[in-house]
Amino acid sequence: MKQIKGVLQFLYLTMSICLLFILTSAAGANQKDTEQVPGRFMARQATKAKTVWSTTDHSKHKALQQEFKSGAAITGACLSCHSEAASQFRQTIHWTWLGGSADSAKRSGKAGDSLNNFCISTNNMQDKSCSACHPGWNAKDGEINCLVCHSQAEEMNWTETFEDFHAFSGSGDPEELELAQEIQESILKSVQNIGRPTRKNCGSCHFYGGGGDGVKHGDLDSSITNPNKDLDVHMGLDGQKFECVRCHTTVNHNVAGRIYSKPATTDRKSLIEDDLTPKIMCESCHSATPHKSGSKANDHTDKVACQSCHIPQFARVNPTKMWWDWSKAGKKKKGKPYKTKDSLGKYDYMSHKGEMKWAKNVKPEYFWFNGSINTLTVKDVIDPRNVVQVSAPVGSREDINSRIFPFKVHRGKQPYDKVHKTLLAPLLSGKDGYWNTFDWQKALTKGMQAFDLPFSGQFDYVETSYVFPTTHMVAPKENVVNCIECHSRENGRLANLSGFYMPGRDSFKLMDIFGWAVIIGSLCGVVLHGLGRVFTNGRRGGK
Repeated sequence: MKQIKGVLQFLYLTMSICLLFILTSAAGANQKDTEQVPGRFMARQATKAKTVWSTTDHSKHKALQQEFKSGAAITGACLSCHSEAASQFRQTIHWTWLGGSADSAKRSGKAGDSLNNFCISTNNMQDKSCSACHPGWNAKDGEINCLVCHSQAEEMNWTETFEDFHAFSGSGDPEELELAQEIQESILKSVQNIGRPTRKNCGSCHFYGGGGDGVKHGDLDSSITNPNKDLDVHMGLDGQKFECVRCHTTVNHNVAGRIYSKPATTDRKSLIEDDLTPKIMCESCHSATPHKSGSKANDHTDKVACQSCHIPQFARVNPTKMWWDWSKAGKKKKGKPYKTKDSLGKYDYMSHKGEMKWAKNVKPEYFWFNGSINTLTVKDVIDPRNVVQVSAPVGSREDINSRIFPFKVHRGKQPYDKVHKTLLAPLLSGKDGYWNTFDWQKALTKGMQAFDLPFSGQFDYVETSYVFPTTHMVAPKENVVNCIECHSRENGRLANLSGFYMPGRDSFKLMDIFGWAVIIGSLCGVVLHGLGRVFTNGRRGGK
């Protein structure tokens, strides 16, 4: 027995030393070669020209040196050189707020029939509070405001600016005339300081969607304006310093990116393969096999999106809204609306909005995703007995274009028509809006009238969900999702995905039995072989 015990201890020690040697060697090689892996090498080639340069100084253009008394005059000056810009821009989703054909039965888009579970709807653009983000001087009724995207000066409230200018310039008071001159100087500063859109330009709308900083997306908020590379390796000021347009490139003012059901792109080529390929995909710079040769991570890229591993959490600096319950709206204290804040300093209750929940450092939820998202409209019939998916990712394991992708899922409760079984779009702002009247019947009636759709007068609330693909806040390589976080039987990140076998997460009894049989059989073989050698050597020694 002592001989058997000694053999087993020897085998165990030998295997442990070999395994430790293999692991430390691999770790050392990985650390040594990390800068030479294909993905990093190709990305350096694709992004080596960081400096943005221009062939013009807009402050020297005579058309921009005049006195401007209106937004339309500014647009006219811009178009005197950029003659095709207006006709191009008016065809884009940034102007139309429509994701498909305007003539279709169900028009997707904010200016169409689409809904969400935040502020719910723009009511066919009749809710004026929503149009604050529209890039026009007077929403879609006026000229294009080129400065929203291109001015590098401080943001201005243009309505107030021109009202003040006209009020002061029409006065005979020297002090007021001086104020008018100062206002005109600030206008000229904004008009003449022109460049490519920056994170600040894009963020003035996209960071504040849904009524506040970080409300909607989770991976887009004001922290991205001047981030460090720990928050986003691409946009970090101490990293690549990417602006949004570095990946969201444009053609005729159409900005690359997903538009409702239309994927951002279906082309997964790298820029090395095709220098005209869209830059919106990770593969554009990093290729489809970004890790070093032989790395197991490369075997995942046909099924797992890069973002699933490289964005471990979203809302890592500012909180994001995760729940919005409109059924709780309308409460008052001493006859007056009130607000309360949570431990994160965010409003968790507002009389005119209801109950809300916020969170930071949120782990995404994961779904099969081929780049398209299904969205409901005010015309779609729902089943109020179940959670209504106002938007949901399209994809499946069988779809070769689908990848396991990370999402923020915003949940809440919102009104629906008990008779017609459709989601309702209340008018929120303005004289007849809910935020002014606290009258659901009136707000719902006015809101549905904007769509020329019926409202039965009977409503209740239904629980809903809405998804946002998580693509920003890419973490440094040191902070990627650990393998065990997915390949785990307890609370794994991919616990909700089924229909396939995942090592470490799933068990298959016959396979487990076979595996253990192989292990035990191998161990027995080693032990028997060792014992045979021991006894054989003992007999030889006895001779």
